This record gives sequence, C-alpha cells and structure tokens, in this order.
Amino acid sequence: MKKLVSVFAMLLCAGAIVSAQEKEQYNQYGVKVDIDPLAAEAQDGILVLRSKNNSGYKIWFDNRVQTDGAVFFGAPQWADGISNGLSIRRARFAVKAQINRDWYGEVDCDMANGVFELKDAIIRYTGIPHLELQVGSFKEIFSMQRNNSSRYLLFMERPMVCSALAPSRHIGFNINYHYKSIFLNGSIQGQEIEGAEAREYTEEKSKGQLGPDEGLSYTVKAIWQPGWDKPNWGLHVGGAFSYRNPKTTDEIWGKTRYSSRNTTGINRKKYIDTGDFDYHHKLLYTAELAGYWGGFRGEAVWMGNTTFLPNNGGSKNFSGWYVQAGYLLFGGTQRYDAGGGKFTRVKRGRGWGDIELCGRVEYIDLNADKKLAIADQKIMGGSAMAYSAGINYYINDHVKIMLNYQFNDNDRYSSGKGNKFKVGLDENGVPTNDPKKTVGKAGVDYHMVSMRFEVDF
Repeated sequence: MKKLVSVFAMLLCAGAIVSAQEKEQYNQYGVKVDIDPLAAEAQDGILVLRSKNNSGYKIWFDNRVQTDGAVFFGAPQWADGISNGLSIRRARFAVKAQINRDWYGEVDCDMANGVFELKDAIIRYTGIPHLELQVGSFKEIFSMQRNNSSRYLLFMERPMVCSALAPSRHIGFNINYHYKSIFLNGSIQGQEIEGAEAREYTEEKSKGQLGPDEGLSYTVKAIWQPGWDKPNWGLHVGGAFSYRNPKTTDEIWGKTRYSSRNTTGINRKKYIDTGDFDYHHKLLYTAELAGYWGGFRGEAVWMGNTTFLPNNGGSKNFSGWYVQAGYLLFGGTQRYDAGGGKFTRVKRGRGWGDIELCGRVEYIDLNADKKLAIADQKIMGGSAMAYSAGINYYINDHVKIMLNYQFNDNDRYSSGKGNKFKVGLDENGVPTNDPKKTVGKAGVDYHMVSMRFEVDF
C-alpha cells in the first residue's frame, strides 16, 4: 500500500512539473514569453483577435477589393481613341495591431492588376492625452479627399486637383493634436513609396556624383470642427500649407511634373499635363469647408500650388477646386471622423441598405502662363471642367455598388505631355496636336459611365 501511495505521489509531482512546463512558453529564439489568451470575434464583419485579459492587445485584417468598369462616348471624331475597359482598381491586404493601449502597428499592401505596392507601414504612439505620434509610410494630412479612405469616397475617383497637386503617402514623421473641436497636424515627409521604379531612381541618384538628399517636405494643417461630438450634424473648416523640396523619387532630379486623368482609372490618357520642368521648391496650400446633417454631406475645396524656378527664375501658379455633395435617401446618417478630419462609413437607414445620390463639379487649371508672350517659356498644362452624378448603393457595411456618370470638358491646351494627343483641327481641317494651330472649338470633350463593385473584409 505504501508503495502505491508513493507511486501515485510521484505521478502527481510529475504531472505538476509537466503542467508547469506547459505553462512556460518560448518563442523561436528561445526566449520565455508571456501568454495572453485571445478571443476571436467578428466586429461588424471584420475578423478580430483580442486579449481576454483586457491588456489592450488586438490584431485584425483589413482588406478590400474594388472591381471597376467604364465606357466612354461622345468624343470628337478627330480625337485619339479612348478604350473602354475593366480593372481591379484596388486589391488591398492589411494587417493592423494594437500592441497595447499606447502602441499601434500596420502594414498595408496593394496587388491590383498584378502590380505589388506597399501603401502604409505605420508605427504609432498614443500614450499622451490628445496627441498621436506616428512614423513610417502614410498619407500626409493635407487634403481631405486624399486623406479619406477609398472605401468612403463619394465618387469612384478623387477630384482632378487632388490627383495633380495634393500629396499622398510618404515616409516621415507626423504629430496630431485633437481636443474637442480643434484638430492640429504637423509632419515632416521624405520619399514616396511608389514601387520598384521610384526606388530605383533614388538609389541611382545616391550612387551618382551629385548625391542629392532625398528631399524633405514640411506640412501643417488646422481644422475647426463645430459639432465634433454630435452624431447628426457637424462642420469642418480647415486649411493646410506645405513647403516641399525636390525628391529623388522623381525620374529627373530637380524637375517636377503635374498631371491628372479625367477622374477615371481606366482611361489612362493624361490630357492635363505640364510635362517635366526645372524647379527649386514648391508651396502648396488649400482651404476646405465641409459638413454633414443627417443624411446630407457636402464639401467645397480650393487648392493652389506655387512652384519656384531655379536661379531666381520666378514662379508658376497652378490651382483647382471642387464642390460635391451626397444625400442618403432612406433615413441613413453621414458620419465624420473628428480624430482624422475626414468622412467615414455611413450609417444605413434600412436593413436592406441605403441609396445615396451625389453630384460634383470640379475644375483644374495647369495653364500657368496664359499672359506670357514668349511661347517657348510657357507652361500650359491644360485646364478642365468635369460634371459628375452618381448613385451609391450600400448593401451592408461591407458591400457597395457605385454608378457614376461624368462629362469632361478639356481646353485646347489639354494635349498631354509633349503635345501627345490631338486637340482640334487646323485651318485646313486636319487634326493637330499643337494647341496654337487649332481653329474654332478645341479640346477633347467626352462622356463616361463607370461602375464599381466593392467589398471590404
């Protein structure tokens, strides 16, 4: 009997030792790690793993697919052909993690149409009340539309002036201050992560004899947000300024180029295009007025650019604006992210979804030298008006269908880089690429209808 008791005691001790060893976990580098049990759940359809011990840890996927199609019609017979088409506009895969209550990390990639691009790579600290510190690759908080996620755009594409003049993602440092109705932002930005080609430009310049710095930009923004804590209404009154040096991601060091497509990702022709020209530095500035009330949201923005030429050669001015609005027809509510200074996901009014009607008028002017007499020194990148109408069907919080119509009105100088595209007829009735030789009505005006199917998961 004593032997049985002794054996049983030994087995209990061995079990306790094994149990203790099981509780001790080691990572692949042989370091003992702490264990934090996780709960798996779907938060509004997004897979989330979060700490059961309330430590603040949370990790989730944030993906989206946007499939677009567009048809174009009504262009002049003499104009270059415009191709109808289909496109995977975005195929995004992101992993986001709240490491603890103060630290956050994110990696976001795009694989649309088989081309890989790194979008966001973020390290963020929020341990100081009302402050957010961030480093990595991310969007500059300069333009409301640029800063807005593509999930929540009112139209399929951002306005032309945003594409041409507003900065997007760069590697840098950012600080936000948000307290009640005041939002302030400042950032120092370096290179843009555009893909292998842009990185190759930077590396080649680093090898060269000149060895220029990669180029820094300095941006500040302020927003006043009356109604920041109201669920049904609010205002956004903002302005931003940016000082920008030459970047080594540019194909040619010390040259810049401003260009835009006619608010479409399928017609790849950039009628609006200054071509490359020398510059020393540039200033960007914008003024924004936006608001929402119940199912209505509206936005009016003006944006300008002054580009200074080398050797005290003067400056060139470019600008544009847009006004857009949308209304949810079946009781839905617009939502505004006060901590980011942008619109976010709508609240649908019905179980089956909601429908939003929207309209936009936009203008861009890249003709910097309308009054300059010497033709060889002119930078005439073209100007354009666009008139858009759209219907957005929010099926649920993650599935959306968008239908857009747009009329594009390009001027005679909208001939692309190096006068690449035909813009009118000469005095003999022959199509010409040279804006100075056109007679009568000139510029490629046309209509387009486009559609998007989107899922976020």
